[in-house]
Amino acid sequence: MNRITITIFGLMVLLGEACNAQSQSRKLLLALSKADHTLAIIDPATLKVMARVPVGEDPHEVIASTDGKTAYVSIYGGGALHEINVIDLLAQKPLKDVDTRPLYGPHGIEFANGKVWFSAEGSKAVGRYDPATGKLDWSMGTGQDRTHMLYVSADAKKIFTTNVHSGTVSILTSNGKPREDWSQTVIPVARGCEGFDVSPNGKQLWTAGSDDGSIAVIDVETEKLITTIDAKAVGANRLKFTPDGKMVFITSLSSGDLLIYDAQSQKERKRVKVGKGAAGILMVPDGSRAFVACSPDNYIAVIDLKTLEVTGHLEVGRSPDGLAWAEQR
Repeated sequence: MNRITITIFGLMVLLGEACNAQSQSRKLLLALSKADHTLAIIDPATLKVMARVPVGEDPHEVIASTDGKTAYVSIYGGGALHEINVIDLLAQKPLKDVDTRPLYGPHGIEFANGKVWFSAEGSKAVGRYDPATGKLDWSMGTGQDRTHMLYVSADAKKIFTTNVHSGTVSILTSNGKPREDWSQTVIPVARGCEGFDVSPNGKQLWTAGSDDGSIAVIDVETEKLITTIDAKAVGANRLKFTPDGKMVFITSLSSGDLLIYDAQSQKERKRVKVGKGAAGILMVPDGSRAFVACSPDNYIAVIDLKTLEVTGHLEVGRSPDGLAWAEQR
């Protein structure tokens, strides 16, 4: 076998391995039905429900582990319950639940740095669960009312949370010491600020207030309020940046409107009627589509991110809300 033949053979082997690795990657859309108490596992290509797994009595948010093999569901109960459900996404079955006591009312949930982070609304705190040890290994109080939604930086050194009834945003920052000494900055925003997101470049945090419909824009580095936008997004529930950071989606649970803002100009670009009420938002990582849970309508609206139009509906159960993306490698 000459050198050219060996080179071609080697390239074929490498290409074959790459294709095989790609084929082994499986993407899943996860959607909660609050009324049916189920987690739907969906093929995002066909929008077909592959399985429904039972979860607790009041599921609100869901997140997947980095490897896409496990899902975690917060069981909220208006701040009174104390459970996180664990789902094996490969076997499509529930595993042993996590008891979050002494932290009550888990709601917002994130997976970062190998651990599960969650807000504990009933305890005015944020907690952390380590799947490796099966234990809660850290918590910190916010002292704020209705610590609700959550965002954790990839390095797990910053935690952002909205405090709905206090009308504030908390930014918790680790100083990196072994004992993880954390500090908190509390930023006043509008009462009812619940849904929020941090821009893909990590520079800004946007949050929308349900009471007055305003949007607060915060500089992440200085931890100060930059501006307030009179968006008239009354009933605002969730807010998400598109993957490229150019647009911001805001849902209204009271009107069923999806407001689309230009992130740079901070001007409304479009307002789309998606149903009687709009809640959870999930962006597909490739920037092709967004999914919006329309809880009162019992469906999920599919939005084309190029045309900004509704292209279809997906039924996963009654009162859909929490959405997540899982990629199994």
